[in-house]
Amino acid sequence: MADKLDSDPSTTQLVTSEKPRRRRRRRRENKEPNKNIFTQKIITPLQKIAAVRRGQRFWLFVGVGLGVSSGAITLGYGVYQIETSITESVEDVLVYARPETLTIEGADGEILQQIGPVSHEKLKIWQIPDTVQQAFIASEDSRFKNHRGVDIQGIIRAAFSNFQAGEVVEGGSTITQQLARIVFLNQERSFTRKFKEMRLAQKIENNFTKQQILERYLNLVYLGSGAYGVADAAWVYFSKPIEDLTISEAATLAGIVPAPSLYSPLENKEAAKKQRDLVLERMAKEELITESQFKNAIASPLTVNPSQPKRFARKAPYFTDYIRQQLPNYLSQEVIQAGGITVETTLNTQWQAAAEKAIENAISYGRWQGYKQASLTAIDPRNGQIKVMVGGNDYENNQYNRVTQAKRQPGSTFKAFVYATAIAAGFSPYRTFTDAPYIVDGYRPENYGDQYSGGQVSMRQAIASSLNVVAVQALVQVGWNPIINIAQRMGIQSELKPTYSLALGAWEVNLLELTNAYATLANEGVYQEAHGISRILDRHGKVIYQAQPDTLQAIDANTTNIMTWMLRGVVTSGTGTPASLGRRPVAGKTGTSDQARDLWFVGYIPQLTAGVWLGNDNNKPTWGASTTAARVWGEFMEEATENMDIESFPDLPRLDGRKGSIEAEPLKPKKAYYQRVAPPEPEPEPQARRTTRRRYARRPSSTTQTATPRPQRTVNRSPVRSQTAAAPKPDPNPVEPVVASPTPEVAPPAPPAPPAARKTE
Repeated sequence: MADKLDSDPSTTQLVTSEKPRRRRRRRRENKEPNKNIFTQKIITPLQKIAAVRRGQRFWLFVGVGLGVSSGAITLGYGVYQIETSITESVEDVLVYARPETLTIEGADGEILQQIGPVSHEKLKIWQIPDTVQQAFIASEDSRFKNHRGVDIQGIIRAAFSNFQAGEVVEGGSTITQQLARIVFLNQERSFTRKFKEMRLAQKIENNFTKQQILERYLNLVYLGSGAYGVADAAWVYFSKPIEDLTISEAATLAGIVPAPSLYSPLENKEAAKKQRDLVLERMAKEELITESQFKNAIASPLTVNPSQPKRFARKAPYFTDYIRQQLPNYLSQEVIQAGGITVETTLNTQWQAAAEKAIENAISYGRWQGYKQASLTAIDPRNGQIKVMVGGNDYENNQYNRVTQAKRQPGSTFKAFVYATAIAAGFSPYRTFTDAPYIVDGYRPENYGDQYSGGQVSMRQAIASSLNVVAVQALVQVGWNPIINIAQRMGIQSELKPTYSLALGAWEVNLLELTNAYATLANEGVYQEAHGISRILDRHGKVIYQAQPDTLQAIDANTTNIMTWMLRGVVTSGTGTPASLGRRPVAGKTGTSDQARDLWFVGYIPQLTAGVWLGNDNNKPTWGASTTAARVWGEFMEEATENMDIESFPDLPRLDGRKGSIEAEPLKPKKAYYQRVAPPEPEPEPQARRTTRRRYARRPSSTTQTATPRPQRTVNRSPVRSQTAAAPKPDPNPVEPVVASPTPEVAPPAPPAPPAARKTE
């Protein structure tokens, strides 16, 4: 190149004339020895070449070279960007759960309900038959055991097969890639998604064994018709456990994977059979089954025996609804929607079954007593755990939870709080009141049947016989504010208003809070808030909530021990005798609201407190009795305590010289008085009655002579009914009004009583 330049005349003249200037340039170059060598060695020669090589072919090669280089740079940069965007931890493969999935478990770990696209039954790899494993490997990834996440041979083979068939008949994604897609990605069709899938598959292979990968895949893969995982699919399509699947059935499941909605045998039996046969052919080709097995399997018809996915089955539905309603109190919506949540509850599934059976029996009794609904709940008084919740008997048609949502008048069950407050104020259980018609500021409570002894009755006897007039008198002497305060401290959360009818359960409560308050009595005055959630775990098994309910000494232990002694009398010799459990000590109280609209029994043993309600949702009166509720309670407790040790209640504390733990706030009615009760008519001599019966029995049936009816004393044998207040009624005969001396001080008039708060049991 230098020779050619020198031979050019124009160039020679230029060189000759520029010699002095070149020497000056050399001197400048010597002064700048560090000038860019790259410019001298590379750029300048290229400039010279460019001055000569200006043909089209040259620039074509240059363009191609630069294009390839820039494309490689762009591709490399894109790959780098994708690689750095993979922030997922492959450790999530082992704990993955789909979004918005929730599992609710009983105290023993039994699944009560599953929500969302969750695999109901998760198997270990050794629990999955080899036939099933081989069917999926043959269908989806025949080189599964040989590649490291991405199978280049498989991709080429699939492309060639699809080209030959003119349609997609084989996929190129390995089982590991499919697992990566399930756990981390979506079904988007793009190079970016595919590259991430391949890289994640390689990372999965580097962190887990083939056995672990296959196990997770077979438990997570969607197989159509709501089935997630091979165990669920075996049940959905064939109603059998996975270990009972035939070769043909295993191949059917494997054939569903490419298009679950298309190849489900419940949706398209012909297409499913075609897929099954294709899988069988691949199994035979890979020598995973013998020729004989292949012929028998491919000749067999595709027979299905469908069942509903097990994840749709529910147990204790009223309770699980209650749990779901409680979740937002402990978790944010973002955490709930992320899914993979497991809620460990307090429910005893065996006791729950016993309670549901008892409620079924209660409904059958209701046909003869005029009620159609029943509910039952039970609480461990020592920790507040809800062990049983049956909110009704027909959840499929009515999800109304009568344990937590229905508020009804508790009737005489509320008397426990009246007398507990009196005992806490220092009253003796032997303190007496007059069992006679009692009118206070125009309010006239009535005993059941308007029956009165006219004598003095102790509080212990009054609660056993459920005498309404005594409960109201006790309220007047104690004051309604202390009663309301004690009831709320013990667990009543509903509003209670200061009225005389408060003593008879006029203000509505729900069964859960009433049972919770009785549990405070069973726990010697320590209130433990009723709760149904023990722990909540995220998808990693990490505990994100642990129940630690606050405790409160709502009332002193001596008071509750005295009350338990009094309430035992209700069961041994009072209105609650159907709740007796033989040698096991039981304490409790019956209750009935006006016109028997609500029938109650709430009772306890040291280890368990339970409450029963019977009635109608429309508040229609019944002709039943609270003794029926006590009977239902007893039926449940017989089952629940079958394997439970018998424990005794605490001893009755010393009553002499006992001082109260709270101050009474006696009311000062404007006017309060009793009515005198006329003595009952004398009974005829017993001998005369027997003689009369004999003479009457000997008379021939054809005689026209009639015997004079003997006088009889009315004895109250009717079922116990509620004692809530209604409008005052005229006093019945033979009661003679006698005005008592007015109270010395006058207080403001009491607030009016609510409807139906006078005649209760």
